[in-house]
Amino acid sequence: MLLPANWLARWLGFGWLGVTAFGIGPPHGRGALIAQVTCYALAAIAMAGWMLADFHPGVARHRDRVLPACLGVLAVTMGLAATTGRGGTFLVIYAAVATMAAGGDTGLAAALTVTVAGILAIEVGGLVGDGGLPTLLGLPAVLAGGFMVGRNRAAYRIQAEQAAVLLAQRERLQAEQRRADLLDERARIAREIHDVLAHSLGALGIQIQAARSVLTDRGDIPMASDLLAAAQRMATEGLVETRRAINALRTGTLPLKEELAKVASTYGERYRVTTSMRTDGTPRPVPPDATVALLRVAQEALVNAAKHAAGQPVTLGLEFGDADIQLTIRNDLPPGRGIANDAAQLGASHPGEASVTLDTANVGYGLTSMRERLRMLSGTLDAGRADGQWAVTARLPLPGGAQPGGAQPDGAPPRESPENMAS
Repeated sequence: MLLPANWLARWLGFGWLGVTAFGIGPPHGRGALIAQVTCYALAAIAMAGWMLADFHPGVARHRDRVLPACLGVLAVTMGLAATTGRGGTFLVIYAAVATMAAGGDTGLAAALTVTVAGILAIEVGGLVGDGGLPTLLGLPAVLAGGFMVGRNRAAYRIQAEQAAVLLAQRERLQAEQRRADLLDERARIAREIHDVLAHSLGALGIQIQAARSVLTDRGDIPMASDLLAAAQRMATEGLVETRRAINALRTGTLPLKEELAKVASTYGERYRVTTSMRTDGTPRPVPPDATVALLRVAQEALVNAAKHAAGQPVTLGLEFGDADIQLTIRNDLPPGRGIANDAAQLGASHPGEASVTLDTANVGYGLTSMRERLRMLSGTLDAGRADGQWAVTARLPLPGGAQPGGAQPDGAPPRESPENMAS
């Protein structure tokens, strides 16, 4: 819509110049009149070719050649007309329009050629027509001014186009970032739900399996009823834990030391085993994501201890270092039993209770999940036997500290050792 309006204004202005030049103030002498009419007619043809380059598809394909030629003809003819006879000086306006259009819509070489051709035409016409100093110096300055205005307009247009491209790129990058953030958040929520449910359902499965074994092996209905009541409490606690996990996702604040103490206490009461917790070093603020990760490691390690080292005492150790934080969960191994290959006994520390054989088909997947979670925070997870105990050790860097466990400075995950690969 803007281009047709521009062309309407150009033709109206061109027509008004013709009326003024030949009707209101015609040139003196027949020769000057013929020269000005000829230049005006050629300028009109150049204007028509310029318009075709803007609108006609066939001509537009050759715009790079057609437009400089048309603008050059317009600048030369209107420059000559402005210096021919008397009273036609204002015709130089359209010579300046030609140089301004060349400066804005063509390359630098073509724009300079059009401007220099128009200036030469003015100088030749001024010398032949005995023009004064204002004609020989002033009119070329008008064309040079038109050229500078055109070049500035082209620079502004290029800057606007570049700004539009950069804005579009920024919007695409922001959209990709939002998509990546959404995927990360979905993955984080999925991990939290998985870890909470794995912990709750794992403990619930042990309790139900124990109740079933008591009914099958001993027919002890009261004890089975107590175990099922405990299972019901576990289910309720699992729902509470799920709500707490969702709240943690929203608020991002969990007191790590208190949460670990509560987890250890609940484990001891639930499975009637001795649990203890110690804290070493100077406590420091722990980021929410690190807090949740360490809490999930403790829960997974305790569930595995209940499955594969039933009745054995468990110790939780939280150590604050200068650059990192370390959580260690240790439990004694049943005498002569291996964690990965032997069945464990539930309630072995209580004489007279029946032994319960547990399924160990899914050993290791929880520790793998924990290891992946810690890697995302540049941390490490070690799991293996040491001095007759099974130990799970998680290390995470604290803000401003060095990378623990040989993690690379750029945040790349640490290399796996054979001990790290144990599950």
